Amino acid sequence: MPKVTFDTNILISRKNLQLPDSFYMSVVVLQELVAGAEDETALKSLTVAYREYEKSGRLLIPTAEDWWLVGKVVYALQKGLKSQRDGLTPKMSADQKYRITHDVLIARTAKREGVTVVTDNIKDFEAIQRFCNVRLISGDDYFKSH
Repeated sequence: MPKVTFDTNILISRKNLQLPDSFYMSVVVLQELVAGAEDETALKSLTVAYREYEKSGRLLIPTAEDWWLVGKVVYALQKGLKSQRDGLTPKMSADQKYRITHDVLIARTAKREGVTVVTDNIKDFEAIQRFCNVRLISGDDYFKSH
């Protein structure tokens, strides 16, 4: 079974989700979930998840090189620069730049570990994919086949 990680929107929108054995957790997604935690109980549950994924070696953690490459990808997206794969990209607003940084970190760490990203945010990840060739699948497509 291929290795997968879920974008934050997948974990939020699909309650009582059964995670596959091949699941890798992104520390970026955990950070977003912790920031939006409803209460101490949710926070404790996320803390347990963090420790379990870290211990199992299935926690996707950005390296210094990942952060560096994220800066370059966001720069290219913000400036509307040409990608090697697909030509010019549309310029991004400052709000988009802030939001997409987390998505680029998720994509970069997934690519480094050979993990497919499952997301409902296909548009942003396809823009990222022009500069970071990560494997993607929409949430709808993933859950239809599983």
